[in-house]
Amino acid sequence: MTIDEIDDAVAAEAFRRLVRHLRHRSDAQNVDLMGLAGFCRNCLSDWVAEAGGLPKDDAREAIYGMPYADWKATHQGEATSEQLARMEASVARNKTEAALDEALDESFPASDPPAMTEPNR
Repeated sequence: MTIDEIDDAVAAEAFRRLVRHLRHRSDAQNVDLMGLAGFCRNCLSDWVAEAGGLPKDDAREAIYGMPYADWKATHQGEATSEQLARMEASVARNKTEAALDEALDESFPASDPPAMTEPNR
């Protein structure tokens, strides 16, 4: 089974569980998430905004459970130089993978066959 074959309702429930988990684990700093996984709460909210056409602030509030400025003031600590270095190395890996994805997209453009785009074919 692929990720695209998971039922949308199941995927939505898993997404909501992830968001609730991240809200509960406010001790997991965004800089640490970026350093380990190459994404953080801000990335997740950006993806929500892009996917649903939501304003960025609304998407952030949906992910954080409060206005981002409030979460930042309450939960975000000052990043250490070690955390920043891990984050930079991890983000660099994202750019490499994104560049590969972009190159593959350009090499293999998706287009519908004529039978799907032209009637009676």
